[in-house]
Amino acid sequence: MTLLRLQEIFKDFSGLQVLFGISLDVTEGERHAIIGPNGAGKSTLFNLITGLYKPSSGNIFFSDKDITGWPVHRIARTGISRSFQVINIFPEMTLFENVRNAIVSKVNRRFNWGSLLNRSEDIQEESDRIIELIGLTDVRDSPVSELSYGKQRQLELALTLARDPVLIMLDEPTAGLDSEETRAFVQLIKQVTEKKTLVVVEHDMDVVFDLADRITVINYGKVLATGSPDEIRENEEVKEAYLGGK
Repeated sequence: MTLLRLQEIFKDFSGLQVLFGISLDVTEGERHAIIGPNGAGKSTLFNLITGLYKPSSGNIFFSDKDITGWPVHRIARTGISRSFQVINIFPEMTLFENVRNAIVSKVNRRFNWGSLLNRSEDIQEESDRIIELIGLTDVRDSPVSELSYGKQRQLELALTLARDPVLIMLDEPTAGLDSEETRAFVQLIKQVTEKKTLVVVEHDMDVVFDLADRITVINYGKVLATGSPDEIRENEEVKEAYLGGK
């Protein structure tokens, strides 16, 4: 079953054309990577899907609903949750408070939240479950500013999961991590996205080939190829445009 479908998406910024008729499908339960050279339009595509931008033309469908041009908060309520290439967390709060805030946003509790949340067993239990799932129980009560960069990346993944999404979208999740941290983080992503649908933008091709069931290659704002990791490896156009002829 197709969960996400992009149909002939064009995007320009004040006359500068960035995307030229992007069409792609993401099947429910798959891990789908979007790759391409810098400036290919990957982040723009992410921002269109999640409502930060509106397409110049074309349509975006999620769970058979046309969500084209919907505002960010409305799209989030459909079950799409994303991370950002630049870490987007509250450094002055503890790790637990960051996760709790994300869950509060999900359940829409907005009033008297300080006293209410401290008594709310369901929110606390769900916060602790997410923290344990992501492997950060040992730093639950630490200020985020004191955490290592790698743990902050894990926290951002936790915040993405806290909304109990149908579709998880990760933008450059391993950016800034060393090789050992990257390997561990890929395994964590695999674990927490099992039986879920994942769309990921990633430059590290070892990560892409290890993580993805299918890969879409974008070049100069157009889809160059879509296929399995083996198909993408062997595609001559992809080798020439992105993989350096390897």
